[in-house]
Amino acid sequence: MTATPSPTAATSLSAARRIRELTATVGGGAVDVLVVGLGATGAGVALDAASRGLSVAAIDAHDLAFGTSRWSSKLIHGGLRYLAAGQFDVAHESAVERGVLMERTAPHLVRAQPFVLPLTPLVSRGGAALAWAGFRAGDALRIAARTARATLPAPRRLTPVETRRLAPALRAAGLRGGLLSWDGRLVDDARLVTALARTAAGRGARILTRVRALELDGSGARVRDELTGEEGVIRARAVVNAAGVWAGGLVEGVRIRPSRGTHLVLRGDLLGPLPAGLHIPVPGEGNRFVLVLPQEDGRVYVGLTDEPLEGTVVPDVPEVPETDIGFLLDVVGTALGVPVRRADVAGAFAGLRPLLDGGAGPGGGTADLSRRHAVLISSEGVVTVVGGKLTTYRRMAQDAVDA
Repeated sequence: MTATPSPTAATSLSAARRIRELTATVGGGAVDVLVVGLGATGAGVALDAASRGLSVAAIDAHDLAFGTSRWSSKLIHGGLRYLAAGQFDVAHESAVERGVLMERTAPHLVRAQPFVLPLTPLVSRGGAALAWAGFRAGDALRIAARTARATLPAPRRLTPVETRRLAPALRAAGLRGGLLSWDGRLVDDARLVTALARTAAGRGARILTRVRALELDGSGARVRDELTGEEGVIRARAVVNAAGVWAGGLVEGVRIRPSRGTHLVLRGDLLGPLPAGLHIPVPGEGNRFVLVLPQEDGRVYVGLTDEPLEGTVVPDVPEVPETDIGFLLDVVGTALGVPVRRADVAGAFAGLRPLLDGGAGPGGGTADLSRRHAVLISSEGVVTVVGGKLTTYRRMAQDAVDA
């Protein structure tokens, strides 16, 4: 009698499985779908396609979640910023996908995160009223998305005492209270991508890391095994380019404007206990905040910037410029009673958002570029999916496979 493989064995991604499936794929028969890129979107495409009964090969030049998907704020946003910008469809889509992740897809990886917006002297009463209206509108988005109140509590106003209880590091002088809101938060962004890839593998998808796409067309790709240097061809009936900020280098006509989002890493003992995260308004900008994000390991992230990447070469690992560090320290310094100096920064990291180039924002910036995703089909038949957010990876994957 033949033993039935365990579910764990079906989803395990090992070196032996990679060699076996790579050998069967390169130079072998055509798969239904070839996916290039194994961040959240690419892994989501592989899972969506495999769930429909299609044969799938998914490749990445590096490892799972090597790029943008591992350099996020680990937040699952409900779309409040898009609502304020009048992008109602994007806001609703984000709220729906947040609820799906928190209640169905990954409740073990996504939890509710409280945030306090401190009403410091730099926040006018009009600005506070506008922020409160925004949080109420965000709660209406939650209702429209049918996310349970038990999953995401209601926003509420805080007294100065309640505000400092949730964020003792805040400066007490002039503090009028705070506004408490809730959003989704990932335990680990790379772990979500790994879970998606393993689930896809359990449905038969071939997950092939360290396989670089050298050339793409509608019938497949010329690839190179980055471990051995050997080259070959993967044939496919459909090809999805989900390479994120590198997508434009694989398909002509796809114009990406990478936006750099920098985070600082602080030691946990610097700010003391932080039961809640912080929204600290950026002075002079109406709808932009710096986030202070306590982590499970005790460290604290401070982020994030939204600056266009300089130059034409997209690096594998972006460098963090001192200007980003200085900007973030200046903003948190407007609200914290604890001084945070350059020497207190234990580390920093940056991710690149793959924004579709729709023209420059004010001053050539990327902060006002739309976060909508787009599905583009090249003259050779390659389907490229770009833009969007980590939160909406599932919808992006669905739209790409539909195309």
